Amino acid sequence: MRTQVCIIGGGPSGMLLGQLLHKAGIDTIVLERTTKEHVLSRIRAGVLERGFVDLMRQAGVGERMDREGLPHDGAIISFDQDEIRIDFDALTGAHVLVYGQTELTRDLYEARESEGLPIIYQTDEVTIHDADTDSAYVTYATPDGEKHRIDCDYIAGCDGFHGVSRKTVPSNVRREYEKTYPFGWLGILAHTPPVHDELIYATSERGFALCSMRSHTLSRYYVQVPLTDTPEEWSDDDFWSELRRRIPPQAADRLVTGPSIEKSIAPLRSFVSEPMRWGRLFLCGDAAHIVPPTGAKGLNTAASDIHYLYEALVAAIIEKDASGLDHYSEKALARIWKAERFSWWMTTLLHHFPDDGAFEQRMRRAEFEFLGENRHAQAALATNYVGLPF
Repeated sequence: MRTQVCIIGGGPSGMLLGQLLHKAGIDTIVLERTTKEHVLSRIRAGVLERGFVDLMRQAGVGERMDREGLPHDGAIISFDQDEIRIDFDALTGAHVLVYGQTELTRDLYEARESEGLPIIYQTDEVTIHDADTDSAYVTYATPDGEKHRIDCDYIAGCDGFHGVSRKTVPSNVRREYEKTYPFGWLGILAHTPPVHDELIYATSERGFALCSMRSHTLSRYYVQVPLTDTPEEWSDDDFWSELRRRIPPQAADRLVTGPSIEKSIAPLRSFVSEPMRWGRLFLCGDAAHIVPPTGAKGLNTAASDIHYLYEALVAAIIEKDASGLDHYSEKALARIWKAERFSWWMTTLLHHFPDDGAFEQRMRRAEFEFLGENRHAQAALATNYVGLPF
């Protein structure tokens, strides 16, 4: 087989890149390690920056998102019983959109399938060859053990943190930065109405909590827990009781509870791998960087990668101008590190760390009070939250 761009990874990053390139007349093949059903069963974040929303529309897959997504003009940050509303619209003239990652991925799959574009599932032993030459190719095996080869002009590594793409970059070329946080988020999904029409980021003496939603009838909640905890240790009643203790009293009084339909614990980490290009291989999304979910930046940083790579590939393939590819890594990393800083800051502000003492607790309170009193500080938060420009 031959294609212009081989995309490794059938998650939202790979599928969005494939759809954009198709619109530009560029051929792609997508390789996915698992099945379509498995990809669409994954529960992920759903807060979309304005840049991501624009990319979905540009790719021709924004109709259901625009119809069913929930615009959010602000968010609530609380410290014990005190609240601050960050007014995104007033501070930036923009908003975010709540639309589940599973749903937007479903939209991308339906679009690719309707066009009859190739996506190969259950690929094993995926290997990238000669990426540092002009004759790059990818090999893989099907479940029956049969080997296949795809010759290509470029390779997009959209296969996540555990994929093969980043590991293909030689260790003497690759530099990695990582911070692991000493806690996780215990999250549940429930068929209950959201406690508030905007997200609530809460911190108290008991730790962090987040109230969010997927729709008017589907809610997503989180509480900070030690990494030693397991989901099985937490009954639904225990979770709801702990959530009530951590969110503002007026929200706790409105909280509607119900049986969880999904429960899991996610560890938090910050991670960046540089560079994001090696020859004809380009890393995107979690293959190159991870942020803690506190600032809702994970999926959105992947979108900025896709934007930069899409524009660079179009220029290189259609216009025969490779300068965008030459600067892809530099441009993508500049924005990624800003998102890493924002996510780190939000995580530090809102979470309790095991080694914190009275000083750290008072510093968090002082930071919260400064945020509440200073419009410039609120504008900085809002600007980062709705999304820095590409």
